[in-house]
Amino acid sequence: MTEVIISEIIDHEICLIKLNRPDTLNSLNKTLVDSLYQKIDECEKNDDIRSIILTGNGRGFCAGADLANGGWPTEKGWSAGKATANAMEIGFNPLVRKIVNSKKPIINAINGIAAGGGVGLALCGDIVIASEKAKFKLVFGPQLGIIPDVGASWLVPNLIGRAKANGLALLGDDLDARKAFDWGLIWDVVSDEDLIPEATKIAKRIANSAITGLKAVVQAHDNALVSSLDEQLNYERDTQEIFCNKEEFKEGVRAFLEKRKPNFKDIKN
Repeated sequence: MTEVIISEIIDHEICLIKLNRPDTLNSLNKTLVDSLYQKIDECEKNDDIRSIILTGNGRGFCAGADLANGGWPTEKGWSAGKATANAMEIGFNPLVRKIVNSKKPIINAINGIAAGGGVGLALCGDIVIASEKAKFKLVFGPQLGIIPDVGASWLVPNLIGRAKANGLALLGDDLDARKAFDWGLIWDVVSDEDLIPEATKIAKRIANSAITGLKAVVQAHDNALVSSLDEQLNYERDTQEIFCNKEEFKEGVRAFLEKRKPNFKDIKN
């Protein structure tokens, strides 16, 4: 049986994870979602892994939920709405939370089409880069009469604003990688052949950094989206009180005073 998730370790500290259902453009069935969740969990528990790259195998990153192949369990008498809500409750939503709250920074490398729920999966990484072949397509409203999910209804408007998010979601047009970059949806666009090498460069830079602190940075940015300035100032104060007592901060200060590069890899947080 073909593995729906394949992975490899790069330089003993980076885990490259590939969605591996290329014949369905890596659409999300329960097996793939559960396998991806478990793989990220394994990376979190492995002290040697310091960053993660997530990409797709084949010509697509992820085409969203698997609607054609019975990829999600149902029970007799369930409506389509009940079945969908169940898939979200047991699969999609826990996966998004797992990625966003992962202890290890995650770089999403978008290799092709990200459609439907695949847009949410594509954008929930800490840093998102895309190849020139990548496209983003919100098909929920115009083709299915439902709302964006897998986090897309939160991620897209918060990244590019309500006006552009409404245009994408109501019209269902393709958004190419270059325009996605221009709009601020992703961090960078690279050639197809440079996608994984560039993602690996980013992952190595992160692996050499204070990864616990980096995740705190992302959490602070997310918190700012739902906070007033006054609330965020209090959040900054409380968070600095915690992180200035951590070994990463102490090593950073020592390295600065000793005029050397900090060594965060030997620190177990």
